[in-house]
Formats: sequence, structure tokens, C-alpha cells
Amino acid sequence: MTILEPVLIVVVIGFICAGILTIASKVFFVPVDETFTLLREQLPGANCGGCGYAGCDDYANALAADHSLPCNKCTAGGPDVAAALAEVLGVTAEAAEKEVAVVMCNGTHEAAKSLLEYTGMKTCSAAKQFFGGVNQCPYGCIGLGDCVAACEFDAIHICDGVAVVNRDNCVACGACARTCPNKLIRISPAKNIVVVQCHSNAKGAETRKACTNGCIGCGKCEKTCKFDAIHVVDNLAYIDPEKCKNCGMCAKECPTGAILNMRVKKAAPAKAEAPKTEAPKAEAPAAEAPKAEPASENAEA
Repeated sequence: MTILEPVLIVVVIGFICAGILTIASKVFFVPVDETFTLLREQLPGANCGGCGYAGCDDYANALAADHSLPCNKCTAGGPDVAAALAEVLGVTAEAAEKEVAVVMCNGTHEAAKSLLEYTGMKTCSAAKQFFGGVNQCPYGCIGLGDCVAACEFDAIHICDGVAVVNRDNCVACGACARTCPNKLIRISPAKNIVVVQCHSNAKGAETRKACTNGCIGCGKCEKTCKFDAIHVVDNLAYIDPEKCKNCGMCAKECPTGAILNMRVKKAAPAKAEAPKTEAPKAEAPAAEAPKAEPASENAEA
């Protein structure tokens, strides 16, 4: 009996707790919207925040509550996910314009002047606390990879001291832009292939001292543009993505190379070589007839 009593007590307590939990589950039951479940199954689960919501659950809840919201906000899923969400809601999927992250800096090791040799924590946010970074330009890329760590799609890497975006992998989630302490990464339409790779608002002389690739605000790009698509504001050139025709004339005119034209240049077709005509061979000179030897003085007549 001394063994059975504690066993019975534990069993009774277990039944009581089970009953309480059963009653609580009935009282506090929250009905789950079936539409939300279907929508959530279509989303990739990246929780990158590129849609403008806190995560995939938040976006699915918003769509389930308001069917008029756009179905193409999931940048990680692209048009396939947008079509699947629209099918669940019974609406027409709108075509989403592809966007990519653009790094507004080209301060490579050769171009950017170094300010100090940083030996602290290898993060951009930590280095930002020391004189604004490791280079003389306080606006440029610090190059310690906070954006690389934030990207879940392997779309950005540090190359030659500056962040470079892989446009094929980028889904425009904006994680790199949010984590950059200098705020020099922006999300732009992928169709715009002419971009300003500078974020400095310093005067031209100061910018030139800090980085040879920086925008000096000379205005040559503004004068050469025939579409009124580029203007210098606060010593920095800005391209209006709606007006830009990607002609690349501003990039050709820029004296420092601060404007990048990503148009792939077609290789010039190889010129066909004219067939070589062999020069007529000179005829060999005719062999001379052997000269008659002079008759010997002792020859008989």
C-alpha cells in the first residue's frame, strides 16, 4: 500500500491536469482561417521582410484579411509565388517589376584613401564608431561585410574592399540595405542598368581627396543627358529611374567614373581576311649552254 498510494496520487493529478487543459483548449480556442493556411503554404518562409511585413505569417494574415492587397509583394518567391497566392484568393496576379539592390559606392582599395588600420571587431557597425569608418570618405562602403552576413540569398559579397551585388541572386528583400550603417544600399528597378556608384555629399575637392572614383558634382552628366533623367543635388548626381533610358551617355561623360553602365558590350564581329594571292613566282633563268673549251696548243691539226 505504501507504494500504491503515491502512484494513485500521481495518476489522479494527471487526470485533473488533463481535464483542466481540455477545458482551457475549448475556452481559449482561436479558429484558424483556412485561407491563411493555404496562403502560408505558398510562401517560401524566408521571413526576409522584403514584402514590407514582419514575415511570411504576417503577410499571409494581411492577404487573408484583405483580398485587395497585392499578391506580388513576395520578392523572394517572385512571379510563381504571386500566381499561387492569386489562385488561392481567386484574383488576378499583377506582374511585379523585378528589383535589385544597388551599392552606391565604388571605393575600391586602389581608389579609396585609407584612414587607419582597423583591428577591432570585424563589423561595419563597430568600425563606424571610429572616425566614421576605416577610409577617409565617411559616406563610402566600410567593407567589413555586415550586408553579406544579413543576406540569406548569397547575393552580395565584398570584392576589393567594396560590396558588390550579384543581380541574378538578389531578390530585393532589403536586408542588406537595412543593415548598412552608411545607408548606401538602395533597392532599384532591375531594368535600370546605369547607376551612380557614389553616396558622398561632400564638395568635389574633398571627395576627390578621399576617393578617385567619387562623384565631384561637376554637372557634366546633367548637361549631356537628353532625357532630363540625371541631376546633381547636394554635390551628388541622382538618376531618376522613371526617366532614364539607359543610353549611358552620362557614364561616358563622367570624368571620375562614378557612373556605371552595366550594359554588356557586344563584341565587334571579326573582319573577314581577304584571301591571300600568291605572287607569281619568277621563272628560273635558262641554263646557259656550256662554253666550248679553247683548243689546246698541242692539239693535232
